[in-house]
Amino acid sequence: MNNTITIATRESLLAMWQAKHIQARLQGLYPEKEVLILGMTTQGDQILDKTLSKIGGKGLFVKELETALADGRADLAVHSIKDVPMDLPDGFDLVAITERANPCDAFVSHKYASLAELPENAIVGTSSLRREAQLRARFPHLQIQSLRGNVQTRLRKLDEGQYDAIILAAAGLERLELSDRIRCLMTPDESLPAAGQGALGIEIASHRDDLRSLLAPLNHSETADCVIAERSLARALGGSCQVPLAAFAECEENQIYLRGLVAYPDGSEVITAEARAPRTYAESLGRAVAKLLEDDGAMEIIQSVLQKE
Repeated sequence: MNNTITIATRESLLAMWQAKHIQARLQGLYPEKEVLILGMTTQGDQILDKTLSKIGGKGLFVKELETALADGRADLAVHSIKDVPMDLPDGFDLVAITERANPCDAFVSHKYASLAELPENAIVGTSSLRREAQLRARFPHLQIQSLRGNVQTRLRKLDEGQYDAIILAAAGLERLELSDRIRCLMTPDESLPAAGQGALGIEIASHRDDLRSLLAPLNHSETADCVIAERSLARALGGSCQVPLAAFAECEENQIYLRGLVAYPDGSEVITAEARAPRTYAESLGRAVAKLLEDDGAMEIIQSVLQKE
């Protein structure tokens, strides 16, 4: 390996912030190396008139970056873990998961301080079936409408009056120094987060063994164990953005507390399950909570939703 490290990233402001964050950490660790950023536009960034569940899911945000890894234009790719498919294509590995930022969803509105204040038929924008299902279950009197685009585009649509409120990931707003736009944070009890929400993942081509030890210091073991449990749950249920599925884990000393949720998009039925296990059993814990959800009818919901797609 030469003295240059190239990071592949999407070109949105948030994705570039994430890449620059990893760039700065690598430059701090390895001052003798030059760390470059290769900005790219993905299919997910280009197709904005349809929901993600209709155009192939969040994998559309990583495909082009993986091509750059495979052909050697880049050494590593930085992703929001919640945008990474549960099963990576052959030839690619996630080798580091950074310390998680705020994992919660954020309520953003000019007129209202919380979801509970929204009047009947108020319009709430979100890009996520997971958020939509939980919103509809708790607030059936609201109108939930699709909201695509980067953070700035979504905020602009709110500012233009197209929505009464929108729901965004708190981590993205905080990273872009837009915390003042958050009217309130939604607790996991109010809106259970997506698997990996708030954490960054670093992906490399599997054959790049020269990079594994180099990137190891970026891995945050506590966050990684939680994300392993979350992604294990989602993977066991065939999780994708076509299905309203949430998975959120927290470390409690040497244990992981994992909560999972599966729902119909209209919120008519919401199934939840939870369990604890030692951190060393993160992967097994994910499968165990998935089994609890299955026993309560999660697969029937998932199959029904996928058949309608």
